[in-house]
Amino acid sequence: MTGSRSGLRSRSSPSPGRSRPGARKRFGQHFLADLNILGRIADAAEIAADDAVVEVGPGLGALTDVLAQRASRVVAVEVDRDLVAVLRERFAPYPGIAIIEADVLSLSPSELLRRGGVRAPYVVVANLPYNIAAAVLRHFLEGDVRPRRMVVMVQREVADAIVAAPGKMGLLSVATQVYGETRMVMRVAPGAFSPPPAVQSAVVRIDVAPAPRVDAPIDVFFRIVRAGFGNPRKQLRNSLSFGLHVQQTVIDDVMRRAGVDETLRPQVLSLDDWAALTRAWVEAMRR
Repeated sequence: MTGSRSGLRSRSSPSPGRSRPGARKRFGQHFLADLNILGRIADAAEIAADDAVVEVGPGLGALTDVLAQRASRVVAVEVDRDLVAVLRERFAPYPGIAIIEADVLSLSPSELLRRGGVRAPYVVVANLPYNIAAAVLRHFLEGDVRPRRMVVMVQREVADAIVAAPGKMGLLSVATQVYGETRMVMRVAPGAFSPPPAVQSAVVRIDVAPAPRVDAPIDVFFRIVRAGFGNPRKQLRNSLSFGLHVQQTVIDDVMRRAGVDETLRPQVLSLDDWAALTRAWVEAMRR
């Protein structure tokens, strides 16, 4: 960021003269107000002085404030036009902060970077409502320009799914971990927000890999994974047979070639297991 960063306000209230907009249920808004947690989120992002940061859902700008003191430029994407007005007034003196009014899912990562006046590499920091968390993660992890790191606050159950190990994995676990290493940063109690949400939250870090972490065609890989988790309570062989529209004898052969036990359920498989199934499936379809 050009100019001094030390003058940025470290509080969450808007500028004098403009009333603070209330949180809107339709956007899942709960404003994070705990300065200690804001600092820990920024620490987890490991922002260097020359880094660009894309912040999704800046709200009233409390985290934007902290990020801007560490990054070269912050591109804050907000869908609520009332909050956009507050953010633009608050941060008008600071050219290193770009406020973009948009639904983040409506713009490709490369377009977001272009509008914000930055280039890759970049880091994503976000406070994501439950109803769009998975979609936003996919948007960046599968996007045309992937970030090198993501630090996101989500509902605790979503965070647990993102970092789950084999034995407790689900579709979201696989779909996230195939693109990078995941780890839990911290749990966040409802009292850290205004207004307090009815659920527990958590912060997760994803260190994004340069390419998908499986030796298999990624489109076929996801077809197999989606079929496998189509009914996670059933044995994997049954879900794959139903989801891929083939006889169980075909799936049994694929699973034997992949070295995967036919009696397993999908949540116990590792990324390598799913990749082996994908390669065996591709081979079977060629015969």
